[in-house]
Amino acid sequence: MVDRTPLEGIHVPLVTPFAADGRIAEEALERLARGLLDAGAAGLVALGTTGEPATLKAAEKTTVVEVCARVCRERRASLLVGAGSNATLDSAAALAELARWPEVTGALVPVPYFTRPSPDGVLAHFAELASGSPVPLVVYHIPYRTGRSLDGQTLRELVRVPGIAGVKYAAGAVDRAAVELLGDLPAGCAVLAGDDAFASPLLALGAAGAVLASANLAPAPFVELAAAWRSGDAHRARAWGHALSPLSTAVFAEPNPTVIKAVLHAQGRIPTPDVRLPLLPAGPDAVHTALKHLAALG
Repeated sequence: MVDRTPLEGIHVPLVTPFAADGRIAEEALERLARGLLDAGAAGLVALGTTGEPATLKAAEKTTVVEVCARVCRERRASLLVGAGSNATLDSAAALAELARWPEVTGALVPVPYFTRPSPDGVLAHFAELASGSPVPLVVYHIPYRTGRSLDGQTLRELVRVPGIAGVKYAAGAVDRAAVELLGDLPAGCAVLAGDDAFASPLLALGAAGAVLASANLAPAPFVELAAAWRSGDAHRARAWGHALSPLSTAVFAEPNPTVIKAVLHAQGRIPTPDVRLPLLPAGPDAVHTALKHLAALG
């Protein structure tokens, strides 16, 4: 394990760049990973939603983790890996595979989706996974994708489970559950903001960091945003939050990560803007808007 606290600062969920022949562009992925850490990111997220893991074959997922693990080992950076599904047994098997990489500091595991278990079922699911996982778990709470909302009390119960390090909070709002969770967070656990547009207010409420797709394009400003809130410089933090908001909105104008990939390609940082079906490439208007807001950041 690396000696950096896993849930602190800005973690960037990497895109998975594809070459013209459809294969993973490994060299581009490695360059992206190094560049983001050079810009001050505390760590990387491999196989998050932004990395299109649902469309990757098992061998391709291994390639992505191998590349990210190598870079994070060299830079002594944190590495979270997306793992798990709505099936507890399959999720446990996926987590067990992470023992292959000592560089992995945590697993980003979604609340079970589609089946919509009860809150007690969610608790039982994560307790079972945490009991056998080789790495700490980060609960990925994103109810607009999973179909399962959790209140503040249930979230606090989750982060008290041994082996759970915290929550990536992506509820699409700064809601009552977020306020309750951050207002009474058990010691040793942390919250990562997971919605780019709401990163600043969640950091203001006490989130330890954030996992932000937009940071693929502007890592240094997001690092500045988190540092400003951490140091108590509310004036500077608010200024960064307002400046970054238009970019975050533009990035999600079409399904993630289509706009991000198109911008990275336009910048010459990845060989193609390609995504895999059922996603379609971002339209030119969305890409133009994102580039405009990115340029405005300087």
